[in-house]
Amino acid sequence: MQRLTDADRAAREVVARTGGDIRLALPLGLGKPVTLANALVRLACDDPSIRLSIFTALTLERPAPSSDMEKRFLGPAMDRLFGAYPQLLYADLLRRGELPENITVNEFFLLAGRWIGVEPMQQHYISANYTHARDVLISHRPNVLAQLVAEEGDSFSLSCNTDISADLFRFREAGEMAFLAVAETNPELPFLDGDGAVLDRDAFEIVLAPPEPFELFSAVKRPVSDADHAIGLHVSRLIEDGGTLQVGIGSIGDAVAHALRLRHRGSDAALHTDCPFPGLPAPGGPFKAGLHGVTEMLGGGLLDLFEQGVVSRRVNGRAITAGFFVETRDFYRRLREMPPERRAQIAMVPVSFTNALYGNEAERRAARVKARFVNAAMQVSLMGDVMSDTAENGQVVSGVGGQFDFVAQAFALDDGRSVITLPATRWSGGKLQSNIRWNVAAVTVPRHMRDYVVTEYGIADLRGKTDAQVIAAMISVADSRFQEKLVDQARKAGKLPGDYRLPEAARHNLPETVRDWFAPHRELLPDFPSGTDFDEIERVLLPALARLGRHSATWRGKLRLFFAALSRPPHPREREATDRMGFASRFSGVGALALAGALRLDAKQTRGTDST
Repeated sequence: MQRLTDADRAAREVVARTGGDIRLALPLGLGKPVTLANALVRLACDDPSIRLSIFTALTLERPAPSSDMEKRFLGPAMDRLFGAYPQLLYADLLRRGELPENITVNEFFLLAGRWIGVEPMQQHYISANYTHARDVLISHRPNVLAQLVAEEGDSFSLSCNTDISADLFRFREAGEMAFLAVAETNPELPFLDGDGAVLDRDAFEIVLAPPEPFELFSAVKRPVSDADHAIGLHVSRLIEDGGTLQVGIGSIGDAVAHALRLRHRGSDAALHTDCPFPGLPAPGGPFKAGLHGVTEMLGGGLLDLFEQGVVSRRVNGRAITAGFFVETRDFYRRLREMPPERRAQIAMVPVSFTNALYGNEAERRAARVKARFVNAAMQVSLMGDVMSDTAENGQVVSGVGGQFDFVAQAFALDDGRSVITLPATRWSGGKLQSNIRWNVAAVTVPRHMRDYVVTEYGIADLRGKTDAQVIAAMISVADSRFQEKLVDQARKAGKLPGDYRLPEAARHNLPETVRDWFAPHRELLPDFPSGTDFDEIERVLLPALARLGRHSATWRGKLRLFFAALSRPPHPREREATDRMGFASRFSGVGALALAGALRLDAKQTRGTDST
């Protein structure tokens, strides 16, 4: 092992050992050795004789504010929110269209929404299930694997990224692969054990230990909306005590975790009693046997459930098995400071274990009893096709990831179920649109694998149902402003009987219904149930800025903002909010006036909703 402190010297050593033809495997997300990767890219930029091919996924980036409002909001808080995480040079070059011909980048999962319109990335994206990405990588014949690691004594931990790397090291040890292994150490990474997670020092030929390690990327928690909370409460009814849980990332994942915590504490009874949506399963009680976590991504919500005793069912001494994580600085700290005996119950393993049943299948089936795999979608068709990764014009928003893997597991397990979640509507181009559609432009999970679909308006149980039954169930959880159109489309296609009528109980699927349901229980449903780095006034600004972006997309919306600014009473925190955004007052210009209007359209301060 060669231990170095200078990244440029380490990069030159990699070039020397490969002859300048580098096929570099970089982990997904947090596990990228940014200092080393940037040094390799710089060398390749300076020397066209070096060939550098990078295979990776989920390149993390701090946001680059594009509008004046974004700059005013994010600029003063960038380091506090995201950490002083350095930009990956290859990403910067890709965005500027300046990546030289001797460097190529392929990703199989993109940071959601960040690469839309960037042609080189869109053209070099590789669509693959997470379990298949390893084999796609192997087909590229990588000769260098470089990874960020945690160091403890004479050992290294793959920590945040056992996902594919653990299998690659196992193949190398068995003589099935040959590659140069390079580590970059970072003291902020927690040292975690698991199947293939901990390696001896001689597993790496080169170790870069920078004298000033970079600060880890911090993923910002987004507010949990009323729709998210309603979805979380519905999903909590589907989780069985003594079962197995996988939950996806984002605000809906946070809402599901929060609902399960409420259920465990017995605080959710009144919420379920007051629920205005019919036909739901009976709510469950506290988790006496506990849940077992099997998930590709270990998120903050799942860690909360572990720390509060909900995820407590152990299998081979482990309460959670996971393949990777990207989270907040507080999350990393909690793992680092966790007592060793507690941390040992969290096993970092390859996704070939978490996302599939192949290999030791009987053991995996026995462990994954009553499994519920909860994942988010963008749109779902009336017949159950799920669209989760690609926009209608073919632009890749994120990637398939493990969603298809977990749906397949749900059908392969005797008592497993897939739970697809999505809000019933979205705003696009200043217009409200339904996420429940007659058909979808791209399919991530096909209709023959349809199962539970959950919106804020209820649960559609689609497994084993006829097309007409599925369509009726989907319409019953759609927003009522779009139901008649959906019924008409299904009738015209001959998929619903001509005399079908929407049940009266499903005709009140509106944001007001959810808001009225939650009104007496607001203290139980915080905007940030897992905490946040946003300060108090920023938490006021977030929904206002969302309204501003939504309404400013059309002239009608702009007029509504300006009318609200000039005719409605001021928001109680308006002066603080305009000060935080760098406006002297609401009359400081068009932007300030529009912001004041967005603040005054707050549904919590005035009657009506911003969906009107």
